[in-house]
Amino acid sequence: MSRLGALGARLYRGEVGYDFVGKRKIWYGISILITITAIVGLAVRGLNMGIEFKGGAVFTVPSTSVSVSQAQTDTEEASGHDAIVQQLGNGGLRIQVTELDTKQADRVKTQLAKDLNVDEAKINADLVGPSWGETIANKAWTGLGIFMILVVIYLAIAFEWRMAIAALIALIHDLTITVGVYALVGFEVTPGTVIGLLTILGYSLYDTVVVFDSLKEGSKDITKQTRWTYSEVANRSINGTLVRSINTTVVALLPVAGLLFIGGGFLGAGMLNDISLSLFVGLAAGAYSSIFIATPLVADLKERDPQIKALKKRVLNKRAAALAKGEPAEGAADALDEDDAEDAEPGEAAPAAAGAVAPGPRTGRGGRGRPSGRRR
Repeated sequence: MSRLGALGARLYRGEVGYDFVGKRKIWYGISILITITAIVGLAVRGLNMGIEFKGGAVFTVPSTSVSVSQAQTDTEEASGHDAIVQQLGNGGLRIQVTELDTKQADRVKTQLAKDLNVDEAKINADLVGPSWGETIANKAWTGLGIFMILVVIYLAIAFEWRMAIAALIALIHDLTITVGVYALVGFEVTPGTVIGLLTILGYSLYDTVVVFDSLKEGSKDITKQTRWTYSEVANRSINGTLVRSINTTVVALLPVAGLLFIGGGFLGAGMLNDISLSLFVGLAAGAYSSIFIATPLVADLKERDPQIKALKKRVLNKRAAALAKGEPAEGAADALDEDDAEDAEPGEAAPAAAGAVAPGPRTGRGGRGRPSGRRR
C-alpha cells in the first residue's frame, strides 16, 4: 500500500488526525480575510462583463499581416471603445467591441477594412443586443436561487437544518471568492463563466455531503456515550474523508489547470479562460470550504444545543476525573480549545494535549472508530 493510502487508512480508523475543528477560529479568520479581499476587489474594480451581457459587435477578419496589438489600436480608434483582439488558427482575427449599435458597427467595419487592408465584404460582423445578455443573466440568477433553495431543503431533510445552513454558507463563500478573483484578475465574464460557477456549486456540495454523511453516521446516538464530544466526532469525520477529498480535488484540478495555464496562457486560447478560471478557483475554494468551513460550522451550531452542550461537559468531566486518578482518559485526546476550557468545571485538570485523535478501542460500525452509542 502506498504511503498516502496507508495514511488514509490510519486517518479513517482514527489512529492519527489533525484537529481541524479545534482550530476553526483560525480557518474562519482566513476565510473572512479572503472574502473581504474579494468583496473589496469587486467593489473597486468591478466585473469585466463580456459582450454577451453588455451588447456590441464581434468582427471576424480574414488572414491579415497586421499584428494583434496594431489591430487592437486601430479598432479602439475607429470605435471609441475598448477592444479585445484574438488571433485565430487560420491567421485571421476575432475583434470584440462592446456597446456598439448597428450604425456604429457598420462604420467600424468599413474603417477596419481600410486599416487592416482587407476586403470589407470578407469581414463578418455579428451584433449582440444588451437585452439578450440581460435575459441570460436573469435566468442564471433565477437558476442559482432555485438551486440554493433545493439544496437547503434536501440537506435539511436528509441530514438536519444545521448542516443545511453550513452548506449554504460554504456555497456562498465559494461563489464570493470566485467572483472576487474575476474582479481582481480582470478576466472577462461570459456565459462560459456562468456555466463554470454553476458547475463548482455541484462539486463543492458533493464534497461537503461526503463529510456530512460520515458525520451523521458517527454522531448517531452520540448523547448515549461519554467518550467523545460532538466536535471530536466532527473532526474524526473530516480526517476520515480527508484523503478522499484531496484525491478528488487534485484529479479535478489537473485538467482544469491545463485549460487555464496551458490552453489559455501558453497557447493563447483566451476563450478557455472564461470557464477554466471559474472552475479552477471554485474547485479549490470548494475543497477548502468543505473541510475548514462547513463541518466546523456544523459543530459550532450543534454544540449550542443543550443536550450536546451537556454531553460535552460530561465528557470533559469524565476525562478530568480519570486523569486525577492517574488513569488514561478514554476517548479522544485532542487539545482543548478556549471553548472547551470554559466548559470544564473549575479546578479540574484539562485532558492531556496530544494534537491528534487517540486510537482508543474501536467501537463504531466495522471498526471505524466512531461512537456506537452503547458504551459509557
